[in-house]
Amino acid sequence: MTEHSDAEQNNEDSEHDENRYIAQRREKLVQLRAQGQAYPNHFERGHLAAKLFEQYANFTREDLETQSVEVNLAGRMMFKRVMGKASFAQLRDMSGTLQIFVQREAVGEETYEAFKHSDIGDIYGVNGVLFLTKTGELTIKVKSIELLTKALRPLPEKFHGLTDQEQKYRQRYIDLIMNEDSRRVFAIRSQAVSFIRNYMIEAGFLEVETPMMQVIPGGAVARPFITHHNALDMELYLRVAPELYLKRLVVGGIEQVFEINRNFRNEGLSTRHNPEFTMLEFYQAYADYNDFMDLTEDMMRRLVEEIHGTTKLVYQGEEFDLEKPFTRISVADSIIQFNPGLDPAQLEDVEYCRQAATDLGIKPEAGWGAGKLQIEIFEKTVEAELKQPTFITAYPTEVSPLSRCNDENPFITDRFEFFLGGRELANGFSELNDPEEQAARFRRQVEEKEAGDEEAMHYDADYVRALEYGMPPAAGEGVGIDRLVMLLTDSPSIRDVILFPHMRPE
Repeated sequence: MTEHSDAEQNNEDSEHDENRYIAQRREKLVQLRAQGQAYPNHFERGHLAAKLFEQYANFTREDLETQSVEVNLAGRMMFKRVMGKASFAQLRDMSGTLQIFVQREAVGEETYEAFKHSDIGDIYGVNGVLFLTKTGELTIKVKSIELLTKALRPLPEKFHGLTDQEQKYRQRYIDLIMNEDSRRVFAIRSQAVSFIRNYMIEAGFLEVETPMMQVIPGGAVARPFITHHNALDMELYLRVAPELYLKRLVVGGIEQVFEINRNFRNEGLSTRHNPEFTMLEFYQAYADYNDFMDLTEDMMRRLVEEIHGTTKLVYQGEEFDLEKPFTRISVADSIIQFNPGLDPAQLEDVEYCRQAATDLGIKPEAGWGAGKLQIEIFEKTVEAELKQPTFITAYPTEVSPLSRCNDENPFITDRFEFFLGGRELANGFSELNDPEEQAARFRRQVEEKEAGDEEAMHYDADYVRALEYGMPPAAGEGVGIDRLVMLLTDSPSIRDVILFPHMRPE
C-alpha cells in the first residue's frame, strides 16, 4: 500500500471539498432555472461604490436620514454575516467595496431566505438608501435585492504566496477578484500608457498603426514567429518591431510619429521576457539622439511623478532618484569604469577584446568583432550595476544595424540605451538615412543569417527603396512598456504586469 504525503492528502481533500461545493451550487442553479430566475440582465446600476464614498464622506447619520439618498449598486458578494432576521454583506464593483444591510422585514421572507443561502462570489444588484452604522461605516439599507449571476465555483479562502503564483497567472480572473494589489498594478499600467500617449500627442507626434503580420520581419535583431497565409499561400512573420514601417512614414512626410504596439519575439521566458510584449516606438525628423535623450529624461521624470506624486521610485527595496540629471556615459567608458584593469586604448582591437572577454568567462564566437565583444563584456559586468537612471551611449556599429555612424568615429553609432534599476528600458538613436549604407548593412546581416545567426535581419528591399526617395535626418526610439510598469508597480516579474502571460499548457 502506497502512503500519501501530507501535501498530497491535503490536495486531494481540497479537490474533494471543491467538487462538493460546486455540486451544491449547481443544485441551487437548477432551482433558479426552474423559477425562471437564472442570469437576468435587466438590472440598471446607477452608482459605484467609490463614488458613493467620495460623495458622502462628510455626511453625518442625521444628514443621510434627512436626505434619504436612494442608490442602485451591483457587485460581487465578497463577505456575508447572517444574524437571524438581518444580515450584513459586502459587494465589490470595479471601483471598490460597499457594505449592504439586508432585513427580512424589508425584502420579504422568500427573498431573504434565498439570500441567506446564497454563496460568496454570487453577483447581486441592490436598491436601497444610504445610512451610517453605529461604527460609522457607510452602508446600504436594502429595499430590494436580486441575484444577477450564480457563481458555480467557490472563491479560494487564501490567494497569496509562492504556491499560488502559477494559478494567479493562469487564472488571472481569480487573481483580480481576490487580490487588490493585482488590480492596482493593472490600473497603474493603464494610467502609465495613457500618460505616455498624451505626452507624445502634446509633443506633436501623430499616433498610427502598422502591420502586425509582415512579409519581412525587421526593425530589431530577434528571432520571429512564423505563420502561414492560406489564401496567398505564403509565409508571414509576426512583427518583431514596427520600426521600418514607422520610418517609411517619416519618408512620406509624417515627420513626428509614434505607435504603442504589440511585438512578438520567439525567445525564452524569464522574469524580464515574454514572447508577446508592448513597446512605445517614436520617430522625429530633424532630431538626433541627443534630443531624444532629453525627451526621454523629461518623460520618465514626469511619468514617475504622475504615478507616485514624487520623482523618487522604490523598486525591490532600492530607491532611485529621477529628479537629478540622468548620467550619460559611453559603452567603452562604462566598461572601463567597472573593469578598471582593461586598457581603454585597446577596446577597438578585436584580439584584445577577445582575450578580455575570455578572461571574464565569456565564450567568444568566431565571427565576433570588437564591437560585439564589447557588448558581451558590457552585459556581463556593467548592465546590472546601472541602478540610477543612466544613458549608455556610443554603441558599436557592429551591433547597431539601423543606427547612424558617428561622424568622427565610424566604429560607433549615435545611439543610446536607457537603464534604470539595472535593466534596459529604452533604445534610441540617430537614424541611418543613407540608402547605400543601409543596403550594405542589410547584406552583412544576411551573411550572418546564412552563417547560422537566427536573429539576424532579412534584406528589406522596399525599405531601401523608401530611403532612396529621401528620408530627412531623424531620430527614433523604442521604450519597453512592460519593464517600465514593473518598476512603477514594484513587480519582480514581467508576468505580474501582463494580464495573460504565456504559460505551458496545463
